[in-house]
Amino acid sequence: MKKLITLILALTSANAIAQSYTSKQFKQDFNYFWNTIDSNYAYFAKKQINWKYLKNSYRQRADTVTSRNSFVTLLEDAIYELYDHHCSLRTNTKFSRRLVPTSADMWADYLNGKPVIREVRKGFGAEKAGVKAGMQVIAVNDVPVEEAVKPFMGHNTSNEAKSFALRLVLAGDHFTKRKITLKAGNAIKDYFPDEDGLALEDVHYNAMIESQQIGGIGYIKINNFLFDNSLIAKFDSVLNTLLKTRAMIIDLRETPSGGNTSVARAILGRFITKEHIYQKHELPGEELETGIKRSWIEIVSPRGVAYTRPLVILADHWTGSIAEGITIAFDGMKRATVIGTEMARLNGAVYSFEMPNTKIGFNITAEKLYHINGQPREFFKPAIGVDVTNQKPGPGGDVILNKAILFLKIKIR
Repeated sequence: MKKLITLILALTSANAIAQSYTSKQFKQDFNYFWNTIDSNYAYFAKKQINWKYLKNSYRQRADTVTSRNSFVTLLEDAIYELYDHHCSLRTNTKFSRRLVPTSADMWADYLNGKPVIREVRKGFGAEKAGVKAGMQVIAVNDVPVEEAVKPFMGHNTSNEAKSFALRLVLAGDHFTKRKITLKAGNAIKDYFPDEDGLALEDVHYNAMIESQQIGGIGYIKINNFLFDNSLIAKFDSVLNTLLKTRAMIIDLRETPSGGNTSVARAILGRFITKEHIYQKHELPGEELETGIKRSWIEIVSPRGVAYTRPLVILADHWTGSIAEGITIAFDGMKRATVIGTEMARLNGAVYSFEMPNTKIGFNITAEKLYHINGQPREFFKPAIGVDVTNQKPGPGGDVILNKAILFLKIKIR
């Protein structure tokens, strides 16, 4: 037993040493982080960020870093300068903000200068607490909203940067239960989205895919597993049971974390009978390095028995990354009608990197992605938009789904 205790103490000590870094190592990792973003981030021009100018102030902070947690906080502040929800660290402290949209249950924007809830995620804490689209944010954990957003805004004061910061504030951290003060009409009230615990920390689903028939219309809801290749066989199995339906709805409103193009092409391939171009890519980093522009198109091929009847894709602010790619692909191939709200508006495709000393990983958007009509993916809007603000939800409480069912019933009549 004594030997075992000695071994445990030795391992613990070794782990502590492994987590201890010198000032020089922190500086080296900071330089790697900064220079990697400088060489690879694809959206500096669109956002008008002077990344080189900002380096000095952050490098001075890096000179004072003494712990891994304080280094993580510095890196988070730096990456917030991009005001891009598709860029993040692959680590966190308990006080880091939760990821948007993956771990957020509210989507908000500054509209006409006011911080407004645009949409509430179905089935999660904010909805259960009674938060509704259209409410105005007054305070978060008793901090007035205009003060609460400041730590997450960096040097940019644009409306887009403020909205980015607002969503981070509403998402909360990994430790503190949220108290959200909201205004509806003339009434101001406090809401507690985490009353049942920090459920967004580890979201559990009953299944990868849910399905049913609604009056002869097939309905397939894909949950947040577009990164898992085992979804392909499950999707095939479900779709095969619905081949005789008169129309189909694919619900992508619970896919905030993205995935891979193999799963995307597998899904798309079941709804076409010939090859199609479905998206365009561009790699600005290569042009920056060589002076030669690089772009390419991607093709999807038919796969299995094709479903050729009318098709609707449901989208909202939790349709993220690869799910946005699937959505614009269906639209570009003219194979489906997209119904819903704006999507997560995540920029491009993510590339992952790792710092040499601390091994802290980070993701940045290094590729631009486009609809086949040339429109940037993040600007896409559904063909049939649904304003979920102050609407009566109707049967089942789902405005977007009800709109899709009505649309398809008219189409197949």
